[in-house]
Amino acid sequence: MQSEQDKKRLATLTLAALGIVYGDIGTSPLYSIKEVFGGAHHPVPITPENVLGILSLFFWSLIIVVTIKYVAFIMRANNKGEGGIIALMTLALQKGTPGTWQQKLLVMLGLFGAALFYGDGVITPAISVLSAVEGLEIITPAFKPYILPISLAILIGLFVFQRKGTASVGALFGPVMVLWFAVLAAFGGLAIVENPSVLAAINPLHAYRFVLGNSMLGFFALGAVVLCITGAEALYADMGHFGAKPIQYAWLGYVMPALLINYFGQGALLLADPSAIENPFYLLAPEWARYPLVILATVATVIASQAVISGAFSITQQAIQLGYTPRLEIQHTSEKEMGQIYLPAINWLLLLSIIALVIEFGSSSNLAAAYGIAVTGTMLITNILAIAVAVRLWNWSPARAILGALPFICIDLGFFLANSVKIPDGGWFPLVFGLGVFILLTTWKRGRELLGLRLAADAMELKPFVASIVEGGVERVNGTAVFMTPNPENVPHALLHSLKHYKTLHEQVVILSVRVFDVPYVPDVDRVEVRHLDGNFSQVTVQYGFKDEPDIPLALGLCAEAGLRLDMMDTSFFLGRETLIPKLGSDMAYWRELLFIAMFRNAGSATAFFKIPSNRVVELGSQVVL
Repeated sequence: MQSEQDKKRLATLTLAALGIVYGDIGTSPLYSIKEVFGGAHHPVPITPENVLGILSLFFWSLIIVVTIKYVAFIMRANNKGEGGIIALMTLALQKGTPGTWQQKLLVMLGLFGAALFYGDGVITPAISVLSAVEGLEIITPAFKPYILPISLAILIGLFVFQRKGTASVGALFGPVMVLWFAVLAAFGGLAIVENPSVLAAINPLHAYRFVLGNSMLGFFALGAVVLCITGAEALYADMGHFGAKPIQYAWLGYVMPALLINYFGQGALLLADPSAIENPFYLLAPEWARYPLVILATVATVIASQAVISGAFSITQQAIQLGYTPRLEIQHTSEKEMGQIYLPAINWLLLLSIIALVIEFGSSSNLAAAYGIAVTGTMLITNILAIAVAVRLWNWSPARAILGALPFICIDLGFFLANSVKIPDGGWFPLVFGLGVFILLTTWKRGRELLGLRLAADAMELKPFVASIVEGGVERVNGTAVFMTPNPENVPHALLHSLKHYKTLHEQVVILSVRVFDVPYVPDVDRVEVRHLDGNFSQVTVQYGFKDEPDIPLALGLCAEAGLRLDMMDTSFFLGRETLIPKLGSDMAYWRELLFIAMFRNAGSATAFFKIPSNRVVELGSQVVL
């Protein structure tokens, strides 16, 4: 009975993974082959040898990079079931010594990889939706002037819809993508039947001869070939939602075969009719099927975009919890699924960037120049972080870890260098966008450290303070006061200010600190730690994982088992609100101080972030010179 239930659950998760995980890589056939042979940047002449060589590169890229590297190897490096570059970074940091150059390097690499993900998150919806809508031009050229407005309308509608959540349409994602991959395989298979000679491209010698025989053109072609593996990071990033097995089964049993059949079908079409390079994906289909195919492709690209947008929300939430970004408003769009969240600030930032990108580049072919550099950069960083995990956590020797990763590094480096020549033509965009995000992440982290040092320099130790209160006879009033502080061993500044102004203390005083660990979730049994001090003082540490949802009142309710009972209606929360003043010659560059202060002022409210009742909060201000 249990086995049957497990099988049904595995089947359900596999179907869901089809809908969420494979949207990005699943819509690559819309533009990948077209960009190799008909793109604006170093197109490859359509000859039988070149077609077989490119198809062989596609085949072995999907096998080596996606199947072997990600599905078989990288997915083993999971942080309590969670994947993605932030989870991989925290995993690599676990066994290191804090503050060493190796730790700092791993943090920098992880943050830059996450920053590049945002650049990818801007390009993926733009190129996917544009390439789908461009099918209308194949049906009739009269649609050409309307492709850009239609694409923008679809993208705007997608982002406006985000605040309602994906729960209502999420159930449709799986079946739609099942149909999408079936259509890919059906049209590709029909073309292969008419020209089965393309199957010879399975032989890797065709890829080898193409790259060596075409010298620089073969190298440039890699910049377009990489388009077939964009979305590979999603397999790893979404592992926490579905588990490894459903993702692996969906890829090996359905997605990869469908993609390969379609790519080979497009190759067979080009061998029979080189003029089909105008849009080989849509020209694979008979004329009567092209209108429905445009609709299906548009829906599939919206699903692909949704996966990237959800990924951006998830990474931002993790970065907030780990202290790399300011607090932002997080709305939960589902009462049942914790992972379904909506961040308005990130949503509108992505939309404005995408609108600017679509208007600036104008077509999927032009956007292809910008696509790839961010993906390959992230893949390279993933290799390095995976080596660190293998050495530190799996106890591999450095030589074994490096040799094991070397083939993947060589391939990813080849793709990255081939894409780097496209930087002047648009590849600069994801790099500049990613660099901007990276500067924000590192500035916030360094600024928080600097602020912590400034506050600690003026701080008073808690235990002597409590002893003086017990001896000094400070007047106590009914109720409970909770003072939030990052360092529970020192007296919170808000407590000193409160005592200075009110000359009294509450009958029960709780010094509350929040710790976020580098694991996805902390179980409720470990949520709170309570230490009772003299004078009715208590130290409470609330512990979260980087994917947990903070809820301070809920956590404080768990303190009752440790003998600390709190009545929320009789509890006041005292929070410090610092006014920051920049200083020349400080430990951080002056321009970064100004940037940090701007971010600090615009950070979300701690009251809302920690779900503290606003009518129970008292804020006390102080000035801090950085």
